[in-house]
Amino acid sequence: MALEIDIDNVITKLIEVRGARPGKNVNLTENEIKILCLSSREIFLNQPILLELEAPIKICGDIHGQFYDLLRLFEYGGFPPDSNYLFLGDYVDRGKQSLETICLLLAYKIKYPENFFLLRGNHECASINRIYGFYDECKRRYSVKLWKTFIDCFNCLPVAAIIDEKIFCMHGGLSPELNNMEQIRKITRPTDVPDNGLLCDLLWSDPEKEINGWGENDRGVSFTFGQDVVHNFLRKHELDLICRAHQVVEDGYEFFAKRQLVTLFSAPNYCGEFDNAGAMMSVDETLMCSFQVRRKLCKNIFFTTSNGCIYLFFFFFFFFFCTPLKKRKTPNCKDSHI
Repeated sequence: MALEIDIDNVITKLIEVRGARPGKNVNLTENEIKILCLSSREIFLNQPILLELEAPIKICGDIHGQFYDLLRLFEYGGFPPDSNYLFLGDYVDRGKQSLETICLLLAYKIKYPENFFLLRGNHECASINRIYGFYDECKRRYSVKLWKTFIDCFNCLPVAAIIDEKIFCMHGGLSPELNNMEQIRKITRPTDVPDNGLLCDLLWSDPEKEINGWGENDRGVSFTFGQDVVHNFLRKHELDLICRAHQVVEDGYEFFAKRQLVTLFSAPNYCGEFDNAGAMMSVDETLMCSFQVRRKLCKNIFFTTSNGCIYLFFFFFFFFFCTPLKKRKTPNCKDSHI
């Protein structure tokens, strides 16, 4: 099998369906997809498991096979390389087009390896996506062998990122075993996701308003953690914000622990069953954070807050919440609601 493909042609085929009716499949060849997996796997292994990134950058949460919603994120955020991106995991399962979703993300990773970054989610794991849809989609449209090739790729994904030494990003959350960042750097790849421990927690844990310290997780995996855990962790590591995904939130983003943690979810109308928005967080050079939110409505309102002023613009589909997060200071986050 030749390890070369026309990556520009692959990207073009994937994004040219933007004007089509949602749900139209893009039929890449099995060889093209294998090369996407093998080439991106090599890039993942050549980059750190704990990424150290710089703003400006746009951060996205769960996508879960909602390919046309991914395309709309790029339409509003800017297609690579016009914007830098960090995705927080859970690209496959649940939605109907996991293959198109992960193939486009891997293609962009290959094309722009220093501008486009993908973290591992709990669904980038054989034991999970074997059950929740990705395995069946691969088997139906291609082969079980191709699914195994994806798993080999997923086992090499990075698991966390730090932006400008101040914003700590992962899919799930914190771990009671995480005492220093060097522990993450020492995780060896390729690796499956274990049933417990640091790697498991980074992909599975959740914040919980009603507790202090650590608690049992209703998922039956990992832990929940309270506001005090967030506060103490940020103070110890001189960080300002934790940015994670992993949970459906009504407005596409949701703060926790006095705005010291934010949950992002980027798949609107999740599975067609939730009336949730999808959000993307933009971080500018000064670490000012803004949220672009897309709802399944005919109209929405764009607005930003800056220096206490609110500017309103009427547009379709998106609106913005801007929250300042200054370097080496505790974030002074503000938002407004209409």
